[in-house]
Amino acid sequence: MLHDSIQRRPLRGVLLVIALLLLPNAAFAQEADPRLEMLKEEALELVEARSGMVQEIVDMLFSFGELGFQEFETQRYLTGILADHGFEIELGVAGMPSAWTARWSHGTGRPVIALGSDVDGIPQSNQKPGVGYRDPILSMAPGHGEGHNSGQAVNIVAALAVKQLMERENISGTLLIWPGIAEEQLGSKAFFVREGVFEGVDVNLFTHVSDNFSMTWGHTAGNALVSAQFRFRGETAHSAGSPWRGRSALDAVMLMAQAWEFKREHLRPPQRSHYIIVEGGDQPNVVPQTATIWFYFREVDYQHVTEMYDAAKKMAQGAALMTGTEIDTIMTVGSAWDRHFSKPVAEVSYANIQRVGLPEWSAADIELATAFQREMGQPEEGLATELRPLQGPINLRNYSGGGSDDIGDVSWNMPTVTLRFPANMPGGPGHNWANGIAMATPIAHKGSLAGAKVQALTLLDLFLDGKTVPAAWTYFNRVQTAETTYTPFITPDDQPAIWLNAEIMEKYRPLMRPFYYDPDRFDTYLEQLGIEYPTVKPRPVSDDR
Repeated sequence: MLHDSIQRRPLRGVLLVIALLLLPNAAFAQEADPRLEMLKEEALELVEARSGMVQEIVDMLFSFGELGFQEFETQRYLTGILADHGFEIELGVAGMPSAWTARWSHGTGRPVIALGSDVDGIPQSNQKPGVGYRDPILSMAPGHGEGHNSGQAVNIVAALAVKQLMERENISGTLLIWPGIAEEQLGSKAFFVREGVFEGVDVNLFTHVSDNFSMTWGHTAGNALVSAQFRFRGETAHSAGSPWRGRSALDAVMLMAQAWEFKREHLRPPQRSHYIIVEGGDQPNVVPQTATIWFYFREVDYQHVTEMYDAAKKMAQGAALMTGTEIDTIMTVGSAWDRHFSKPVAEVSYANIQRVGLPEWSAADIELATAFQREMGQPEEGLATELRPLQGPINLRNYSGGGSDDIGDVSWNMPTVTLRFPANMPGGPGHNWANGIAMATPIAHKGSLAGAKVQALTLLDLFLDGKTVPAAWTYFNRVQTAETTYTPFITPDDQPAIWLNAEIMEKYRPLMRPFYYDPDRFDTYLEQLGIEYPTVKPRPVSDDR
């Protein structure tokens, strides 16, 4: 396609005028395929007919509860489904053993539409689904305390429905399904980009769990980020007998942490920064020879995050000088650019959200949601009943900062949007056991099915409407990247941190395996666990007379 050779080049001055004449625009758009509306109606029926597959995928991934870089049961299960449906599977992509891609092409193979969603869980968030208060299946084990078990159901079911139509109607195109590995560590997508996983992709459709449908375009909320570990090396000594002969790496870590606390006062309001000490020595009576501190540095864009990272490196040097230790390594563990989403694709996707609408919630669904919100001390608002409007760019002058997602790196390399779909309940704190309560219940099943319908309709638009793909590249080149050049935070020498969470999963996977969902014996995971839906605490009796 015309954009392939120029999609990542910054446009400046006279070159901008020349390049604009060569870019895809409305003049290059083709007429919409007359079959489009009929096929969209049929796609809705095909997705609905696969509601059982949605439920099974959602429940199965919930039961695995795997942490980032260790999503091997998830990989095996999902790639098995896709291989059975004719997709070509590649395992271990971009140097990550738990990563994979699944590709299917028809006709000319163009356009190429990628569908991605995260698959990793949260430490210590194991929780029984459908129980509106803290009640783990396995205490302290990991679980899906954000809801990343649901997005691949949205993508896979949508892709299979559209694939069926493409084969029958001889529609050209390629479907590329991929997982967001270790999203909680922001650990994979920049490497996917660097290693060419998305080469030739025309549009990337990403999905993420939410408590309502939503779609945004332009510079959307969410900070850029660098995740980095600083490891210091000193010298051991007897902590009581001859402490003066030791040089404590832990002292260096603590001095660096304290230095950053003083730095906070002089950082801009949008920043978010946090750290943990992942290694602090072996035992108290030995001066620690090695110690490691792990930081997340967040700001609105590449420039401001880089300034924070550079300041931290200077603090590390100072901490080493003060303690007579050395900086052993500074490792970029993960990263994320800020997010900029495609306006043309977002508008088409939002029209499909309006067409599908929100699920019909049952009385049991609403009872669980209100009891959960009461347990969390949040307003008892139940579940979403009105769609959120399509959102445009945020006002950076008033932006106060927030979370991050490495889909940002993808969004600066090709037209991308994120479809947020209503598979969870309002009121959770995020990254917590409470956010897993709904994620293997009818709420998650209905919300994911609705998301799959939207995704299927959007796929058909991209394959058949003749205008959205070229319009997306016009926006990408003329608007989004006209003044911004993507520079990854990771260097050519950085490698994915595939060792993360290995010890945790080695400990808990054998304990969790007896609780994996068995769809051959049980219709739902709730049935397998013997949970009455919903299980909630009784509403307190009012003392009013």
